[in-house]
Amino acid sequence: MKLLVLCSLVAAAAAWPSFDLEGYQSDSSGTALAKKQQDVNHLLEHVYDHLHYKDLKDLAGTFSPEADTSLYTDDGAAVHALLEELKDGRLLEQHHWFSLFNTRQREEALLLFEVLIHCRTWEGFLDNAAYFRERVNEGEFVYALYVAVIHSDLGHGIVLPPLYEVTPHLFTNSEVINKAYSAKMTQTPGKFHMDFTGTKKNKEQRVAYFGEDIGMNIHHVTWHMDFPFWWKDSYGYHLDRKGELFFWVHHQLTARFDSERLSNWLDVVDEIHWEKVIHEGFAPHTSYKYGGEFPARPDDVHFEDVDGVARVRDMVILESRIRDAIALGYITDKSGNHIDIRNEHGIDLLGDIIESSVYSPNAQYYGALHNTAHIMLGRQGDPHGKFDMPPGVMEHFETATRDPSFFRLHKYMDNIFKEHKDSLPPYTKSDLEFPGVVVDGVAIDGELKTFFDTFEFSLVNAVDKSDNVADVDISADVKRLNHEEFSYNIDVTNNNGGNVLAAFRIFLCPTKDSNGVRYTWDEGHWHCIELDKFYKTLSSGSNHVVRKSTESSVTVPDRLSFEELKKRTDAAVTSGSELDLHEFERSCGIPNRLLLPKGKERGMEFALFVGVTNGDEDKTVDNPEKLGPTHAQCGIHGEKYPDKRPMGYPVDRRIPDNRVFLETPNIKRIFVNVFHDAHHGDH
Repeated sequence: MKLLVLCSLVAAAAAWPSFDLEGYQSDSSGTALAKKQQDVNHLLEHVYDHLHYKDLKDLAGTFSPEADTSLYTDDGAAVHALLEELKDGRLLEQHHWFSLFNTRQREEALLLFEVLIHCRTWEGFLDNAAYFRERVNEGEFVYALYVAVIHSDLGHGIVLPPLYEVTPHLFTNSEVINKAYSAKMTQTPGKFHMDFTGTKKNKEQRVAYFGEDIGMNIHHVTWHMDFPFWWKDSYGYHLDRKGELFFWVHHQLTARFDSERLSNWLDVVDEIHWEKVIHEGFAPHTSYKYGGEFPARPDDVHFEDVDGVARVRDMVILESRIRDAIALGYITDKSGNHIDIRNEHGIDLLGDIIESSVYSPNAQYYGALHNTAHIMLGRQGDPHGKFDMPPGVMEHFETATRDPSFFRLHKYMDNIFKEHKDSLPPYTKSDLEFPGVVVDGVAIDGELKTFFDTFEFSLVNAVDKSDNVADVDISADVKRLNHEEFSYNIDVTNNNGGNVLAAFRIFLCPTKDSNGVRYTWDEGHWHCIELDKFYKTLSSGSNHVVRKSTESSVTVPDRLSFEELKKRTDAAVTSGSELDLHEFERSCGIPNRLLLPKGKERGMEFALFVGVTNGDEDKTVDNPEKLGPTHAQCGIHGEKYPDKRPMGYPVDRRIPDNRVFLETPNIKRIFVNVFHDAHHGDH
């Protein structure tokens, strides 16, 4: 039966005693925000158990979602559809795994999302969230709540708790989870060390710290929440340049992974091939909360058809159709019209059809290469359902990067995008120059030094809660890559006789392959890592620009722990003071501590590339100097992407003649070394 995918939210009749509902419903600052934040915290605490807070329990028991449909912007269409599914017993049961790649489960989660996104007031949002929290699958609830808070105007200012502390099973090894249960049952507080999967016998273990980094996992899953492939503009706004962002974010993940491999004496990652062997197996060592172990995949597996998903031959056909479109320079839409892609906007359409998203001009013909490939890889351990295995790690955005084949898959996708980029003409000097502006010098203040430190996160929500057994402090610690803070010192001369707005673009590019052979400009540009992009007004004459690594528009700071988030929120609610957590509002973004690749103990050479372009020509928003963090790879919710240039400009196209760059005065390249301190903490 085809589900309705309409939407709406109902407001509750239940009043909040001694609380100003008027401000609660409309205000996104001060005490109203603190109360909203507390509501979300309470909804997500021990999400696999029943609600433990009396106010929410009362709402879940007394609220009637269809009692007043005027409080929904869709007049209650979505809530009616969801309640019909619930009444007829067609919804996924609780205590069962959830995967966004499962079509039916996704439809159910989106029904709840549509209820929440159509609420007119926070009161209605909360009433529905509490009501359905007790009745729908926990995974579907968490997903729907997160994307609704991210995209609803009612969610502005709310900081979502880190998923690795809300659903820890998806981020934590089974051995550690078992120890957490034992600690709870014996009432013995504990902190348990979590190792990366595999052993030193597996060379991929050298870079497991990157794919299994829980901050990286959060970036990946949150990006797909910020830019979901199922998004329709009727939900509120257009996701500007979504297809191009899909390309750029995953290209950068792949480029960063390659730099980590080069840092560890490994070749850059090779792409997968549908008709060749998958050499690297993977044993996740993780379990679902309900549903058993994540399936393993042995070494040297040939791709098999996956029942109910796709044949290997289907994937080859979809790939050939996309490559044909690149070769021809146009996409054919569902009406048979040709859409030109041999221009700087073509990458956006290409991203839409490769993923594919609702924005695809012809999903029936071009399919969903990326999404289907995730399922194909995830099911290779049980392609015919013989053992009734649950989804593999590739079928969850939270866990996908743990599998080394994730990067092989995205190198495959990346090479398709590169084929398109290589079909475009190289940039000329006029494409690159900023008349009257000269970059005189670039230097680093501080040493580019990386190290491993230890990160601790709570496992309290990993174990069941009982009124008869008290909670104890249970946590896991894991090694993670970090770096010393540093600053860029950029000297720029503006000869234009007045102030000009400049866009600064900073990239870090490996200079040699794994054999020590130096990359040419044309070979190396595709491996460049975006470090920062920002706007700055240049006064007439000499300018000394200092930019801190912590200010990067690519990264986000460490997430607040769930416990710290609750502590700050409860204090603000109790005191009636304002709650300002703006710094942590967005989870989409590379963790700041992963800004630099690991490098080597004796230093690993990179080219540091700084380009300064005309900000007035590049900007798409007012006051671009005041842009928030993470806009480089995560954009701005509901607004234009804040840069007209192609993502990756000016290193996104082939460079057959490097003199174009060397002779452009507003571009400067220097060589730097990234050092790794293998004995950090020993001295």
